[in-house]
Amino acid sequence: MEELVLYLARSLVDHPDQVKVTRTEGPEAVILELNVAPDDMGKVIGKQGRIAKAVRSVVKAATARDGKPVFVEIQ
Repeated sequence: MEELVLYLARSLVDHPDQVKVTRTEGPEAVILELNVAPDDMGKVIGKQGRIAKAVRSVVKAATARDGKPVFVEIQ
């Protein structure tokens, strides 16, 4: 799942080398923390959070069969 978020984020930003995804696995859920350059933050979030919602929807659809839900947090 990290590869999917990494691919999506790198295709959106101007500085793809500064994109990092950190996975934190808890007992009931998996959290993916997405870190990007400060000037690319607006491109990842989008107007009114539309791009962030779309990324979260894609991840949710990709993990529908897994037992644990996956959450994407943008740092």
